[in-house]
Amino acid sequence: MPYRTNYGDLPKIYSQLATAKVVILPVSYDGTSTWGKGADKGPAAIIEASANLELYDIETDSEVYKKNIFTAEPIMGNGAPEKMAEKVKAAVAGFLKKDKLVVTLGGEHSITVGAVAAYAEKYKNLSVLQLDAHADLRPEYQGWKYSHASAMSRVREICPIVQVGIRSLDIIEKPFLEKGRVFYAENICNKTDWHDKAIGKLTDKVYVTIDLDVFDPGILPSTGTPEPGGLGWYRVLEFLKKVSQKKNIVGFDVVELCPNKNERSSDFLAAKLIYKLLSYKFSKQ
Repeated sequence: MPYRTNYGDLPKIYSQLATAKVVILPVSYDGTSTWGKGADKGPAAIIEASANLELYDIETDSEVYKKNIFTAEPIMGNGAPEKMAEKVKAAVAGFLKKDKLVVTLGGEHSITVGAVAAYAEKYKNLSVLQLDAHADLRPEYQGWKYSHASAMSRVREICPIVQVGIRSLDIIEKPFLEKGRVFYAENICNKTDWHDKAIGKLTDKVYVTIDLDVFDPGILPSTGTPEPGGLGWYRVLEFLKKVSQKKNIVGFDVVELCPNKNERSSDFLAAKLIYKLLSYKFSKQ
């Protein structure tokens, strides 16, 4: 699938790097996934779907694209995940030096490590909010320390994490779960009383990593490792809106879309999720 010119198919006046507040960084990588393959095609599918977005956001009464959104050339790769993490870190760090908010598009979850490493060098006392079906806390997986299944083990070596939506893990991960910082899907689904507790565990500056399998496969089936019992669209948005109101979201990523040519709604959900989170971030400014 070819890349469109930019996220949202925006005219040049709203998509130039020099004036952009936001950079979309596609990372086409799927080197360590072990079930459904195709996450390397996720960024292209998201950008393709984003051309169909309505650019006015009803909820925030805003048009965040007018902050200018630049789409970078995709980072391509099929080698070792630690090498890809280095490439992502270098690219993200370059845009951060230009004072951009970088939205990294995966690709598998291992790409998050490089992005967080770059953000942690710019923002001291950073914390990471993970929305995910899986804990991703294996010390290593199938010989890879930087596997998609070990992504949050590596991130936790960089800064504190809070995990939301978890509903699947291996027993080897249990010792690495931090009490009070893991919010299981079965305990939070259709509730809001946990929001303040989760947000209270975060530092002022927050990086958000969203593995799309946090959503229930009934609304987002096109992901490599779907898990039943996931969160709904409005519940995720409600939480992210509150995070944006109480904390400073400095960057985020959206990963693990495995596009299916016969099921395009997942692509569009991912594209709109990005636009919604940007709308929350910038509407208060």
